[in-house]
Amino acid sequence: MRFAAIADIHGNHLALEAVLADIAAQGVTDIVNLGDCFSGPLTAGRTAELLRAQDMLTVRGNHDRYLIEQQRDAMHASDAVAFDQLTVDDLRWLRNLPTNAVYRDEVYLCHATPADDSTYWLESVSVEGHVFLKPLAEIEALAKGADFPLILCGHSHIPRIVRLSDNRCVVNPGSVGCPAYDDNLPYYHKVETGHPLASYCIMEKGATGWLPTFQTVAYDHMAMSLIAKENARPEWASALATGWMP
Repeated sequence: MRFAAIADIHGNHLALEAVLADIAAQGVTDIVNLGDCFSGPLTAGRTAELLRAQDMLTVRGNHDRYLIEQQRDAMHASDAVAFDQLTVDDLRWLRNLPTNAVYRDEVYLCHATPADDSTYWLESVSVEGHVFLKPLAEIEALAKGADFPLILCGHSHIPRIVRLSDNRCVVNPGSVGCPAYDDNLPYYHKVETGHPLASYCIMEKGATGWLPTFQTVAYDHMAMSLIAKENARPEWASALATGWMP
């Protein structure tokens, strides 16, 4: 069994186009999507057109939820820009997404953790704002009930694999469209990949179990950086141009 996992597109249609083309070039036909599809000061409408034309299992992320639960005036700037570009049908599509799913009876999908769409599964944040790999016991505690050999999550935008003590694997494919960001919760911190490339993962099941191949794809990231700048989001412009926050 072989398929691709994508996550955290965040309204970056050029990154999504490049990733879909690369997946096809790898001879992979099945794709799963771990959410946070549209939110960002970029091209949510075009992203929605591309994504909804694909036949892929998709779960809803926290920013997808904000777009359908919050009033426009209460939205964060990134959500509001995306909301203004989305159609009624796009929002209906988001409402119909599950919060978790199972792919081919053995791959568990969620955006962040099974119980919470806004908590990092594999990472912790210190009071000083350092982002680091969570202790294995804490990762395993969050995996209770997800009794599948392969578990996929997104949310932190950091490509990573953790093998649990019972040989289950938790994999984050990284972010298609947002290589760096900052957040105030649980403490102020920055997540930075250090590069402007689009990230995703190809999962393949072999004789020894599941093996992820992490992929990075070049695209016209400076065009997207310019759109963020034009939408008065210099921090997004920096993230898209460099993979670092200003």
